Amino acid sequence: MAGIVKRKDWFYVRFVDRDGKRHSIALETKSQRKATQAKLRIEELVSASKTGQDTDAETKLWVTKQKPAMRDKLARYRLIKPESAQTGKLTLGQHLDAYTARRSDVKPATQMNWGHTRRNLISFFGADKPLAAINTGDAKDFERYLKSEARENAYAGTDKSEGLAPDTVRKRISNAKLFFNDAVEHEIIDRNPFAKLRSSVIGCRDRDFFVTLEMIGKVLDACPDAQWRLMVALSRFGGLRCPSELLALRLDSADWDAGRIRIDSPKTEHHDGKAYRIIPMFPELRPYLEERWEQAEPGETHFIKRYGPGQNVGTHFARIVRRANLTPWPKLWHNMRASRQTELEEVFPSHVVCAWMGNSQQVARKHYLQVTDDHFKKAASGQCAIIVASTASQDPANENCDASETAQTSTVSQCVAQSVGVTGLEPVTSAM
Repeated sequence: MAGIVKRKDWFYVRFVDRDGKRHSIALETKSQRKATQAKLRIEELVSASKTGQDTDAETKLWVTKQKPAMRDKLARYRLIKPESAQTGKLTLGQHLDAYTARRSDVKPATQMNWGHTRRNLISFFGADKPLAAINTGDAKDFERYLKSEARENAYAGTDKSEGLAPDTVRKRISNAKLFFNDAVEHEIIDRNPFAKLRSSVIGCRDRDFFVTLEMIGKVLDACPDAQWRLMVALSRFGGLRCPSELLALRLDSADWDAGRIRIDSPKTEHHDGKAYRIIPMFPELRPYLEERWEQAEPGETHFIKRYGPGQNVGTHFARIVRRANLTPWPKLWHNMRASRQTELEEVFPSHVVCAWMGNSQQVARKHYLQVTDDHFKKAASGQCAIIVASTASQDPANENCDASETAQTSTVSQCVAQSVGVTGLEPVTSAM
């Protein structure tokens, strides 16, 4: 155990080392809060020196933040190794462990996402790489590594040699910026080597895939039980996020009389008014909800109980898709949700669909809405031209033409290109 004492407004820490000798270290602070924090860290160092065990990540970070004089004192009393008293010796692995340990305020999914970036950083640099030794050139080399070598598995038509997808690369660079910016803020390093690398996700549409109703019917037939059928139906017909919103769906969230479902959204709950949303109980979704409802045993609280947070549902779902004699499409769960939003936008106003999906119109346009084969078929079939022809046959000079006809003509006229005169592509201008 250690204790703090105050002498002429300055605090000291008293402790007994592993040989039973008493020592006192001046903390050079008048703040009792800082003194108490230092006491706890020194206690941890004393305990580690007696047991031979390693200190926790938080204590390692505290040591690196101390001035050289303080680190020399700790080394003198054999609380840290002499080389640890030198500036800049905090390793990449130690810093990443300390940062993730401190961030207990984030969700497990965020920690999992950080874990992928941590794995890439350790694989490329090594856990023992001094944090201060990583420079801007190293950061660019890491970015190239992500683009060419970091993929660990081949799936959905990709090869391991292709590297990670562009948005995945940018997201992991964004995480690396976060980790190193924390080191800058704690004055462990002077600048962030990842600061100038691009990290904003732009939305890669190369992996868009519209999951047709025919395809999803085959997948539903291949599902092993009611819970899997409901998971697929909730994603494709309800537009729920997987796995967070699927696993959070409670049995009492379904309002059978009103035909509505409350969707709790762990992803957006930190935004005001976004903790949950209400969606319709779509007719194509209702049978799968009823099937699972009837199977629920007394005491059960959730529709989906076979999986928990953090479990990988994608691998099993890919097997189900193959069992349906289909090739797993890119972004298995996201593209089902995107397919549903694309369908609903054809029928309902965009702001209504976004309210049901739990995203914004800007996000929908950037990441969700797709151009489908059906759009091309409708355009090529001449449906738009037929509508325009029928409205154009009306007398435009008829003063009794109501507003709805005018609106119809204005809307459908967007489906056909304006005719181009013989004078060329540019509109005719008057002679000067």
